[in-house]
Amino acid sequence: MTFYIYLLACCAAAATGIIFKPGAWYESLQKPGFTPPNWAFPVAWTTIYLLLAWAGYRLTLIPGSEIVLALWAAQIALNTLWTPVFFGAHRIVIAMVVLALLWVVVATMVVMSFQLDVVTGLILLPYLAWLSVAAALNFYILRHNR
Repeated sequence: MTFYIYLLACCAAAATGIIFKPGAWYESLQKPGFTPPNWAFPVAWTTIYLLLAWAGYRLTLIPGSEIVLALWAAQIALNTLWTPVFFGAHRIVIAMVVLALLWVVVATMVVMSFQLDVVTGLILLPYLAWLSVAAALNFYILRHNR
């Protein structure tokens, strides 16, 4: 049952992508050559959200994981915030700040997860990698679209 609670939180975060679509504004932005193709975003995020739910569930089974679980809650809140800020409000600078905070929270969560359970740490690594790509993309857009 606990896994489904984490999955529900991930679905709520994912719903922002349904509400705030990239659209013509995003298409008009100057983007770097390393921008993933449009089809990659839903595939990556679906995989990441499933892994996040699994990691959250695993963490609930580990004694002493309270701080990491608090970081899990913080990251899903920041994750949920980024899409409406970037795609909805078109606030690229604020979105970059949100993404930088998200990256720091997730990086901390990954390090702490590895200390508690190697498998959970490994489950979270693709998320950190994807956030690194997203941060580089957001930063490029910020620099080249004033």
